[in-house]
Amino acid sequence: MSSPLIVLPQSKCTSLLQEALALIQHLSSFLEHLPPLYAYLALGGIILLESTGVPLPAESLLIFASLYASHTHHLTPENLIIAAISGAVIGDNIGYLIGYQLGYRLMEKHGHKVGLHYDRIVLGRYLFRRYGGIGVLVGRFVAFLRILIALLAGASRMPWHSFTFYNALGGTLWGLCYVLIPYELGSQIDSFTGPVGLGFAAFMLSLLVGSFFLLRHHEKTLIRRALIDEKRLKAKKSRKRPSLRKDSSK
Repeated sequence: MSSPLIVLPQSKCTSLLQEALALIQHLSSFLEHLPPLYAYLALGGIILLESTGVPLPAESLLIFASLYASHTHHLTPENLIIAAISGAVIGDNIGYLIGYQLGYRLMEKHGHKVGLHYDRIVLGRYLFRRYGGIGVLVGRFVAFLRILIALLAGASRMPWHSFTFYNALGGTLWGLCYVLIPYELGSQIDSFTGPVGLGFAAFMLSLLVGSFFLLRHHEKTLIRRALIDEKRLKAKKSRKRPSLRKDSSK
């Protein structure tokens, strides 16, 4: 069954757009009075914390900072890329160590405090069994996995050298894409003015909201597959245990 197309009413789009523009104006005025070095350090720190498992809007802030840089040149895309990659790679390595030390038992007990519910832990195990290091690379670009992927990799005892390679590759591609694409879009958006500009902005907002619901839909689909696979593995292990007991009694 295909996922439904998310279509927002025009009044709702306009309302969301006005709220977004108000927030952007507040953030812009704040950044104008903030030394660039502090802005880079703050952004890198937020990305680092998100990558260790703390739910923060790092991706949205990076996109905004890139759009802001394209209009004001108060920030540079080169330094934004450095902040993004550094925060992502360092934060993921910290998250890996936390997951490696705590393991799945403590994550199952306390993970819900940071959004790491049992279903998502099962999903992480399923992705690493099926895709290995590619799961780390792809997880960097998926909203609900980006926060948890390093913790899950550590808890799954993924080899550190393999994790480091895919993590560095994913962090680099993520930093480049989420800085350069919004920066280029921001540089060209001034050519859209009047009703065309408003329509374009409303379309982009609808696309972002629709993407969020689409990701949530795919998350639920993946979780269902992961739970089925987890039950299959547990059943397989339970069938092996009696045979092992028989062998040991001989």
